[in-house]
Parts: sequence; C-alpha cells; structure tokens
Amino acid sequence: MKKLTFLLALSFYVGILLAQQPVPIKPRILISTDIGGTDPDDNQSMAHLLMYNEKFNIEGLVSSPSYGKGSKEEILRMIDLYEKDLPKLKQHQSGMATPSYLRSITKQGIHSIAPYIGYCNSTEGSDWIIKCAKKKSSKPLWVLGWGGLEDIAQALHDAPEIASMIRVYWIGGPNKKWSANSYAYIAEHFPNLWFIEVNASYYGFFSNSNSLDSIKSSDYYDRFIQGAGYLGKDFKSYYKGDVKMGDTPSLLYMMDGDPNNPSKESWGGSFDKFYRSSRVVFNCITNITDTVAFCTVVEFHLKGPEINIPADSVCFWMMTTYKNIVQEWSGYYLGKGEYAIKYIPKQAELINFKFTSNIPDFPIQEGKLVVINQWPGKPHSTDYLLGDNWYTDKANPQLYDGKIQGGKTILKWRRDILLDWAKRWEWLR
Repeated sequence: MKKLTFLLALSFYVGILLAQQPVPIKPRILISTDIGGTDPDDNQSMAHLLMYNEKFNIEGLVSSPSYGKGSKEEILRMIDLYEKDLPKLKQHQSGMATPSYLRSITKQGIHSIAPYIGYCNSTEGSDWIIKCAKKKSSKPLWVLGWGGLEDIAQALHDAPEIASMIRVYWIGGPNKKWSANSYAYIAEHFPNLWFIEVNASYYGFFSNSNSLDSIKSSDYYDRFIQGAGYLGKDFKSYYKGDVKMGDTPSLLYMMDGDPNNPSKESWGGSFDKFYRSSRVVFNCITNITDTVAFCTVVEFHLKGPEINIPADSVCFWMMTTYKNIVQEWSGYYLGKGEYAIKYIPKQAELINFKFTSNIPDFPIQEGKLVVINQWPGKPHSTDYLLGDNWYTDKANPQLYDGKIQGGKTILKWRRDILLDWAKRWEWLR
C-alpha cells in the first residue's frame, strides 16, 4: 500500500514531464535484437517494449544474433508471457497489440558475423526490413538496433533505395565491436543515412548514482517488480533482477521528445551531429605509442604468403583478452598475399593482441594499442566521411557520467522513467 501511495503521489509530477515533451506522431518502429544471445539485457528491454507497445506502430521484431545463439523463438517466448499478462494490462491501457499480430511480425535474421566485405546473404529478417521500409507511409520506419548491424547492412545492400525510407537508432559500443564489418560497410556506402550511433550514452540508464533520492538499478526489482505478473517473474532470470536494459534508450527516444531532432533533450538521450566516423589503418604492428579513440574502426593490413583460397575467407585471427577471457577476431585473405582485419575497441584500455594463423609462413606477431576515452577522437585522413544526418554521443565533458560519454543526457531522466514504468508493474499485481 505504501508503494502504491508513493507512486500515485508522483504520478502528477511524472505526467507533467511527459506532457512537456510529447512525441508529435506515433512512430513506426522495427526492432533488430540479439535477444537470447550472450547478453540478457535484451530480454529486459523486450519486457519494457511489450508493456508500452501501445505507444508505437510496431512493424517488425527481427532476431539478429550476429554473435551468440539467440533466435526468434526467444522473442516468441516473451510474447507468450505478454499474452498471459495482457488481460491486466488492458484494464488500464487501450490500444495494446494482440499477441497474434506480434507473432506474425517476428522474423529470423542472420546467425553469424558478416565477412570483411560487410554483408553476406539475405535472411527472413533482412527481407522483412526491406518490406517494412517500402510500405507506403508518410512516416519513416525507425529501425532500432539492439544488436549487430548485419541484417540492417544486408537490407541496405539488397535494396539500397530504402536508405531514404529508414532511420536508425543503434546501440553501438559492444555491438559495434562485434559488428565491425557491417558498420564499416554502412558508413562507407551509405553516408547519407539517418543514423544515431549511441556508443556510450546508454550506459547512463543503468549506472548507479549515490544521491539519496536515486532509483538504483540494483534494488528496482525488489521495490517495484517482484510479484508483478508473468513478465515480472521472468525478469528475475536476467542479472538476478538487476536492471540493465542497455537497449531500452532506443525505445525511450521514440516515447519522449521529438525523434526528428536528435539534439533536443529526450528520455533516450540527446546527441551531437558529426561528419566523420573514426577509421585508422595500420600497415604495421602497433605498439604503446599508437593511440585511437574507443569505437574507432581499426584496420590492420598485413603482408603474407600467397595462398589459393577465395578472397574474403577467414584465415587468421587476432587474439585479445577481456576480463581474463581470450577472444578471437576473424581476419580475412584479400588476395595476392594481402591480409586484413577490422577491429573496434569498445572502451578505453591498453590492448595486448596477437595475430595467429595455421597458414605456413604467416607472420605471427604481437602488439599493443592504446585506446582513449573520447569518441570520435582526432581526425584521420582515412575516416569515413558522413552526411548531414549522422549523430552520436555528446562530447561535452560536463555531460560525462564518470567515464561514460554523454551519459548524463540519459541519467538525468532515469528516475522519471523507472517510476513511470513502476506504475505499469503495479497493474500486473
């Protein structure tokens, strides 16, 4: 009872905030997600989407597990939970999507990382992106990327005309690290795409604050979710109920403010326009004196033996270590003794790496690379040049949340966001 009273007391205040920044038009959205893969925060964000789905025209739910074992079956499982909770949600909110409709727009995308060229083969998911983009509408299709860019890149490759019909809000950072080849393809070939690249700001949604009145991600489940419906019971399965939801800012951006104006404040952050995406090409092994910005496309080009395998074939690996876990990154043969790899560091750090291969006489080498904490960093002649509609995390040092670039543009709204969501959890009790 105390919890409900607290929520009701704040409902008027939260309602005023929402009224101050209404979304002008109910947006068309398509989600590309690696749900069920290596990071369970997508399940948390899917629960949020399902509980607020009346705010969107949802046209697609695409499983895009470029890395990991995610599949559309995991989306369908979440829809099953939503179906069980729907009667209670409908008592408080009209316009909720039917489970059968949501199932009909759930599609399977790629199950692998794109090769060096940046695209591979069409999938049910990439074809669905094209179909939705080409639907006659006065509104653009917003593609919200919660994972890799493989299906989005494939759709653009197969139907380049859709570039003027879609807008992308992409949670980059670690996803960019895994999706280096597809990102490079899009940046090089579609510089005029409307693209919001969020490499750091989204961390502000789940970073903890020491202020006394903060809503902490670590105790939110116990205070507001526990005992609230089937979706609430399932929520405990991810990070033991600790709220991460790193993809949710893409939804918040479509719920609050004006999505057509990325520089304006909104629950999903605010962003700077930028005209170059950092790309650095090395034709030698780097050392402690070589520095790049985090989320830079780093290309290593190596000379080696001429071999008789198809171009763009994986034939060597870059070995790095993250949290004491060795990670392997695929390198490719380009032909005529030329080898290359694209690698994107996701955070400021000192990277120790090693190139290795089973090819006889391949140059096994070790090196280091220093990564700094400001994106996109200093200009390089090899940068991807972008058009007028690319945006990214604000670089103003005053908007850093600790080490998180632009983090305060989302952190400042977290209390209001989570209290608003708490009202909906209360509906499920």
